[in-house]
Amino acid sequence: MAYYRSVGSIPPKRHTQHRTPEGELYYEELMGEEGFSSDSSLLYHRGLPSALNDIREWDIGDHSLTPNAPLTPRHHKLHDLFPAGAEQGVDAVRGRRLVLGNADVRLAYVAADTISPWYRNAIGDECVYVERGNARLETVFGAFDVREGHYAIIPRATTHRWLPVTPRDGEAYREPFRAYFIEANSHITPPHRYLSRYGQLLEHSPFCERDYVVPSEPLLAENIGADPAEATEVYIKHRGRGPSGIGGSVHTQPHHPLDVVGWDGCLYPFLLHISDYEPITGRVHQPPPAHQVWEGHNFVVCNFVPRKVDYHPLAIPVPYYHSNVDSDEVMFYVAGDYEARKGSGIGRGSISLHPAGHAHGPQPGAMEASLGMEAFDETAVMVDTFRPLDLGEAGLACEDENYPWSWSGGRRVLANEEKKTP
Repeated sequence: MAYYRSVGSIPPKRHTQHRTPEGELYYEELMGEEGFSSDSSLLYHRGLPSALNDIREWDIGDHSLTPNAPLTPRHHKLHDLFPAGAEQGVDAVRGRRLVLGNADVRLAYVAADTISPWYRNAIGDECVYVERGNARLETVFGAFDVREGHYAIIPRATTHRWLPVTPRDGEAYREPFRAYFIEANSHITPPHRYLSRYGQLLEHSPFCERDYVVPSEPLLAENIGADPAEATEVYIKHRGRGPSGIGGSVHTQPHHPLDVVGWDGCLYPFLLHISDYEPITGRVHQPPPAHQVWEGHNFVVCNFVPRKVDYHPLAIPVPYYHSNVDSDEVMFYVAGDYEARKGSGIGRGSISLHPAGHAHGPQPGAMEASLGMEAFDETAVMVDTFRPLDLGEAGLACEDENYPWSWSGGRRVLANEEKKTP
């Protein structure tokens, strides 16, 4: 994280005695990245953070991956995974489904209406984009109210849970909580080119620290009506055996996880709303790095937001055709009309995968149709990976098989198909 925070009750000097009003010691925990060599925070617990009552295995479901072979551009309709009503009884931890992934990052999706168990990702940071609906995100650092358009950055090993907001009897209908999970095998940060050598967001960054929503006060068990002494299960995703290399365990703690009376440091969860991202525009079409918002090891995240477009008198506002020779490109279409791909079948809730080795770009006719346009009303989240992406079970389950032919009439033509004469 870019800057230091201090929340709740902490001692004047780190690694010194800090006692309860009754005279008992609080338990200090260092939560740090890269051993003791990078950002960290110190948390002060009422209970022993390492105490366990029980351990059992958690079956995390199907995390197998199928290679994208033969090399194919793809379109996945995520809303087909959770049609209206399918979110009932689903939570945002155990219910998420794997769409795409590789050794660096996994992209998953869920629609949920049920409180999740307490959860900790011990593999890497999570970047969660809220596509629709509202939820409360409770963490050991504090709580957040998240809504459509929020990014939540959750550091590795942060204990947290998701509580979707659903209508009560007599209330107006609410959109189900729908979220897109970017699960890293590394840490997720703002792009380094936006940061000073000390971590401050610089003037050319399209967002700044004022745009972050950060924890403001401790969240204790009694604040949510829970018993601090209640034994509590925490679901943990971690490195494991088998083809996926991912395992799951459930640790039962002898006390509630919300026992942190205070913390300080530069490592903590935070929110950024996509509407607070200021788009960079120019006289001619700006390339994707101008839209970057986050980065992890071997991948970047960009977002495309409503914006004025190119103002050169001969500008073509939609993207030019391009070959990503070093990366696979994944676009999640969230809202508005994505001008470049109108007529391809892509709509809200779609994901397109354009793999390295395949040139892609606007739908036939889109270049001419965009001439003279002054603004685009579109919202999308893009992930570019620098290793090939494979298909998860959810990606295979919601694929539009006609998409690869969307640039050439929408119909597959076999190599040996005879040409018919009039």
